[in-house]
Amino acid sequence: MTTAIAYTLAGLIGAGIIFIGARFIVAPRVAAAGYGVQPDLSQKAAGAYLSVKGVRDIASGLIVLTLMAAGAAHPLGWMMLAATIIPLGDAAIVLGHGGPKSIAYGVHGLTAAVMLITSALLLIS
Repeated sequence: MTTAIAYTLAGLIGAGIIFIGARFIVAPRVAAAGYGVQPDLSQKAAGAYLSVKGVRDIASGLIVLTLMAAGAAHPLGWMMLAATIIPLGDAAIVLGHGGPKSIAYGVHGLTAAVMLITSALLLIS
């Protein structure tokens, strides 16, 4: 039962981050607003950074799904534990650049908490 819950959470996280990554490529304004920091998209370089974030998010989600497909619960747990630094860093970035606290804590902080729970469930399974 624990493994099923952990895999469900991991799958949702993996699929979610792929969706978020695709949104940074397809709809960068919407994605940036959801992230919590709104860059000046009239500057060409800002769009490039958002595209980079999109590609990295898609790759992160694919790593999760690949480890799930391989049935590698413990490596997946360790990977997700290590990757928890991403939403923690995102929260710090949002707060450090004057973004909304509700997004920093409610989106990025909650994501980190779910990832920690998922990691623990995977590592005890």
